[in-house]
Amino acid sequence: MAMMDELFGINVFNDSVMRQRLPQETYRALHKTIDEGRRLDPQVASVVANAMKDWALEHGATHYTHWFQPLNSVTAEKHDAFISPVSGGKVVQEFSGKELVRGEADASSLPSGGLRSTFEARGYTTWDPTSYAFIKDRVLCIPTAYCSYSGEALDKKTPLLRSMEALNRQAVRILHLFGRMDATRVTPTVGPEQEYFLVDKNLFDQRSDLIFAGRTLFGAKAPKGQELGDHFFGTIQTRVQAFMAELNEELWKLGVLAKTEHNETAPAQHEMAPIYSIANVACDHNQLTMEMMKKVARRHDLVCLLDEKPFAGVNGSGKHNNWSMFTNTGYNLLNPGDSPHESAQFLLFLTSVIKAVDDYQDLLRASVASAGNDERLGGFEAPPSVISIFLGDELTEILEALEAGSDYSGREKSEMTIGVHMLPKFPKDTTDRNRTSPFAFTGNKFEFRSLGSSASISDANVVLNTIVAESLRQFADELEAADDFRNALHDLIVRNIKEHKRIIFNGNNYSDEWRKEAEKRGLTFLDSTVDALPCYTAEKNISVFEIHKVLSEAELRSRRDIGLDAYAKIINIEAETMLMMVRRQILPSVIRFAGDVAGSVQKIGAAGCALQSGVDQLSALCGETDSLDHAAVCLADALNGKPGTEDPAVFARYMHDRVLPAMKEVRIHADALEQMTDKTYWPFPTYDELLFSVR
Repeated sequence: MAMMDELFGINVFNDSVMRQRLPQETYRALHKTIDEGRRLDPQVASVVANAMKDWALEHGATHYTHWFQPLNSVTAEKHDAFISPVSGGKVVQEFSGKELVRGEADASSLPSGGLRSTFEARGYTTWDPTSYAFIKDRVLCIPTAYCSYSGEALDKKTPLLRSMEALNRQAVRILHLFGRMDATRVTPTVGPEQEYFLVDKNLFDQRSDLIFAGRTLFGAKAPKGQELGDHFFGTIQTRVQAFMAELNEELWKLGVLAKTEHNETAPAQHEMAPIYSIANVACDHNQLTMEMMKKVARRHDLVCLLDEKPFAGVNGSGKHNNWSMFTNTGYNLLNPGDSPHESAQFLLFLTSVIKAVDDYQDLLRASVASAGNDERLGGFEAPPSVISIFLGDELTEILEALEAGSDYSGREKSEMTIGVHMLPKFPKDTTDRNRTSPFAFTGNKFEFRSLGSSASISDANVVLNTIVAESLRQFADELEAADDFRNALHDLIVRNIKEHKRIIFNGNNYSDEWRKEAEKRGLTFLDSTVDALPCYTAEKNISVFEIHKVLSEAELRSRRDIGLDAYAKIINIEAETMLMMVRRQILPSVIRFAGDVAGSVQKIGAAGCALQSGVDQLSALCGETDSLDHAAVCLADALNGKPGTEDPAVFARYMHDRVLPAMKEVRIHADALEQMTDKTYWPFPTYDELLFSVR
């Protein structure tokens, strides 16, 4: 393996490469576009394109693509070769500024939520110079935004860039009120932790549910799960370590700041955490990370599962979104420093987040809504669907003191003793960590823990950037109009603490008591995707997106409808897969086993020995088999009665209310039969094999 400084970013057209290959004037002009959002001069684009092409060819690339992120939460690419015909039947390798800056893609075949129709196919991809181009599989990948012919955003990147600009505008206004005139730009940063499962490819290939649905639709609990806590942070198995080593190398080549790797809580579950980067780049890198995880796993005869709940009875997989705001001078606006209670600026930005989360609980829940995440949220260390904020005792006490108008004496910075005299003491953080909280302050950032492992992080960060921008806009309007800034600042913070303290909860979010308390506080309950996604088009939510020019009402409707349609279709695929497995695999196998049991009981009886245990086993098998068959008939009837897809809300509601319960009933009986049937008869690998086979 090459030295890290030689390896990292080797496949990225990054700043150091641009500095070497671009004329100084071109380099400076490009950076004005990147740093200040200025329009890119076509001549500059042509020079950059030529340098990018030469670099890509030297690295073995033969094609280029506008790499974009459509509304199906995956990435898309169309490859074009660097060739143009010349006389004599020859070709030359060319790449123009126009080809770099803009491309054309079909806008009707990808999800549009009604923004495009089949006969309106034209769509455009536009270069995002804030995210570096990279080489993947001998293709130069140019990160781009994707919009329709009429300008609507058809992707995840465009609204993310818009929301980042909205946050920047309002945060800079606040900083200038504090006299921070050196702050000319504020950028949201994100570090998305990525959880995933690894299973043996041979076992994966034997399960139709994993192939078609990405998760197990059947499976009785294995004798051992995660109850001993022996997998979490445990020694990484040799085969998994080999996968992780290659994954790191591939990600480092692409400039992804892969930092931490470890075993997660559930058997066969693992996590990779990167160092934070600006939100736009973090989103691009997370999409690359998921792609590389799947690709590298196959090379090791493994399959990477990114579904939020691939196995019942153990932890699901999330994507913890560590979010903060940095100035162009490198200052973290959520860093409390040594004395957070003395920092008015910190308290104002903290209050802006508290207000935003309370005002737009529904939007945050909608931003993480999916069929898979519905299965995960609310148990096994996943936060519940009701949104709340964890601040920790010290910050909560500071806010309570401000609200009460009392002095806050402050705590002495305590020390934690390890308990082994050879080890030194270390300072205790001012906040503990709450693994049950959806939205937790963790020292100098907020960790939004509700994101699903397979999702794009864009949706959640678009919402987070936009709603915090709205809080800051309201604060800036009020403070700019004030005669006495200091008094106005104090009153604003205190008033907003009083108005929004209901969203703060530092306890156990899993407890029944909290659910009752949350209801008493008037917090929003959106337990399913079908309940959550319509919130995108609530009047107040349309307003906040339009005020900040992040998403129009039509664009919001499209995202609501795409999400509901995807939800319904995922449930439909899972239900159809269930029926196929029951009819073609489970029922024939169990009936064959029951027949052999009956034959054995009959033979033993003929030999003069009454085997009551065999009779009882046969009776139980037959009863449960009939129950499974009846449940499968009910599921088939539910599917046959489903409405058309014309109205995504009706389609999704039906699948949630009618089909999902029928699926759960089928699983109950199938899992019971798995525990009653001879293992050699069971038609596909079970949980004990899937979760404990990778060594």
